Amino acid sequence: MTAATIAGAFTLHHLDQAYPPPLENTGALSQEVVDRKGALLRVYAAPDGRWRLKAEIEQLDPQFIKMLVAYEDRRFWSHSGVDPIALARAAMQLVLNGRVVSGGSTLSMQLARLIEPREERSFSAKFRQIARALQIEWRLSKREILNRYLTLAPYGGNLEGVRAASLAWFGKEPQKLTLSEAALLVALPQSPEARRPDRHPDTAKSARDRVLARMAKAGIIAEGEVERASRGKVAAQRLPMPAFAAHLADTVIRATPGELRRPLLLDRGVQAALEEVAREGARRLGRKVSVAMVMADARTGDVLARVGSAGYFDSSRAGWIDMSVAERSPGSTLKPFIYALAIEDGLVMQETMIEDRPGNFHGYRPRNFDMEYQGDVTVRQALQMSLNVPAIRLLDAVGTARLISRLKRAGVQLALPKGQAPGLAIGLGGAGLTLEKLVQAYTALANRGEARMLRYSTEDEETASTEVLTPAAAWQIADMLSGVVPPQGAPRLGIAYKTGTSYGYRDAWAVGYDGRHVLGVWVGRPDGGSVPGLTGYLAAAPILFEAFSRSGVGITPFPPRPAGAVRLTAAELPMPLRRFSSTFSAAQTGAPTEPAPEIVFPPEGARIDVGLSENRNAGILALKIIGGRAPFRWLANGKPLAETFRRRTASWAPDGGGASTLTVIDAAGRTASVSVFLE
Repeated sequence: MTAATIAGAFTLHHLDQAYPPPLENTGALSQEVVDRKGALLRVYAAPDGRWRLKAEIEQLDPQFIKMLVAYEDRRFWSHSGVDPIALARAAMQLVLNGRVVSGGSTLSMQLARLIEPREERSFSAKFRQIARALQIEWRLSKREILNRYLTLAPYGGNLEGVRAASLAWFGKEPQKLTLSEAALLVALPQSPEARRPDRHPDTAKSARDRVLARMAKAGIIAEGEVERASRGKVAAQRLPMPAFAAHLADTVIRATPGELRRPLLLDRGVQAALEEVAREGARRLGRKVSVAMVMADARTGDVLARVGSAGYFDSSRAGWIDMSVAERSPGSTLKPFIYALAIEDGLVMQETMIEDRPGNFHGYRPRNFDMEYQGDVTVRQALQMSLNVPAIRLLDAVGTARLISRLKRAGVQLALPKGQAPGLAIGLGGAGLTLEKLVQAYTALANRGEARMLRYSTEDEETASTEVLTPAAAWQIADMLSGVVPPQGAPRLGIAYKTGTSYGYRDAWAVGYDGRHVLGVWVGRPDGGSVPGLTGYLAAAPILFEAFSRSGVGITPFPPRPAGAVRLTAAELPMPLRRFSSTFSAAQTGAPTEPAPEIVFPPEGARIDVGLSENRNAGILALKIIGGRAPFRWLANGKPLAETFRRRTASWAPDGGGASTLTVIDAAGRTASVSVFLE
């Protein structure tokens, strides 16, 4: 190596280090929110107003990449930034024709122009471009160069990069393009404004067809495919960028403003289907009415879809307001939890008779929604018909504090009027609750009594499920709610569901679930205005059934009946459970002066070996209480024992091992329960 060569190399190296290419001049990228599979939910324009999405050639259509390289820079994979053959050909054509016929720029040179744009077209500018291309090739791999070029290349208007172009012109990611689409995306960056398909469709078509012809001549595509692809029309209009789960996307972007890509647990297919159902439902229901929905996997807590309104950009319905997290009166949607607690306590079973007549509960006089009363009904009928008075009778018996406590276990906090203690009215919607939290509570009903905290991202803490109800009580509620008649015109789907309507026709609710998924629907006006005739059954339930049908998740069967869960006929019920009575007169029982009953054996949470592992039917479990007033009746997993006991000791022969719940009820209707595990 001569001294001159060494000196020249040293000088070039020094100049390269002193004047490196401005590779950081890529402009800010658009922020993306994607679903659990990486599908784009929502994208945001960069701060400079341009749609600029990062491209990765591994995620682009291979045919498009092959056509791009063949058309723009066929020796791209072998040259070092400059193609001498292409430059010589361009220079010769310039001399012979007196004008530029074809360019000699490589993709590396075009990238240099994109990161360091210059207005003048001169030989000196071209030489600087060549020098920059050489520097780029020294620093980046070929794949990195292609990625950067396909992120920054102009495609008309404020579109930069192949992903933004494909979304705007074709409404899809450039992972699998038609031959016609791929050819148009190859042609656009050369003259992005003159070839914009929405403004100059004929010019765009001609440019696309020239690309197709050259690809056929180069042997990239077959001649027969050219004719078929040339018959296709170019995009007539520019499409809006994806904006699925727009409210939720706004929330996560505000929370993490520096992150370019935020993955969520949502499923884009489910989200898109529910948003369409919401829009259609709102149009049917009239002006100013909006719809919100939340669908979650009850076993994991993963939120599969969250629709905040009937249309994020629909100002006539205040679509920018996220009604999935707005506190509203939940109407009757909490009644299933009241009935579940009453079943747990052994106060009622499905065929227990209960009064539906006007009542006075410490000054609170609830009335049924239709102002009519049914007289004596079964507990099953009372829940299915959503009768108000029976629900308040049961809530008065189990206590509002217990209902609130169980909801807190599910991570649900009711919003009560300022300065007021919780009263019986919470059973009919006298508290604030969001749709999101209502769905979270219902995960307990769909998941054998265990609630799951809702999760939107893999970064959200995954918490263990929390027992809110016994499996037997959850099964009884599902058995009753799955028998509710579907709304008119809706097919039976094999789901359990409950509706609710708030005071003054302001909010209509429907929450449904199968053996895995919970879907909640809210309908109303975001401003809280009344909508005459708006009810859960007529407005929200049809949307619930349609959304479940179109969501694509399918219907999961309910879990099998847990041990001890039985559905007795009226004739099989023990006498105390044939009719519910929450009051005991002094003439019948005398004023209760004894302390309430307390189970001292088995203790709460105990694991007890009763010999079931050796002989399935060998176990006999002793039961003992203190306090309470005789006679006592015992229930094992919701099923009454055969006899009533006057003594404070009893025995039970379980029919199997595992988790069990034991409940004792004294003559004054007071109860105590423990959960144990038998081995």
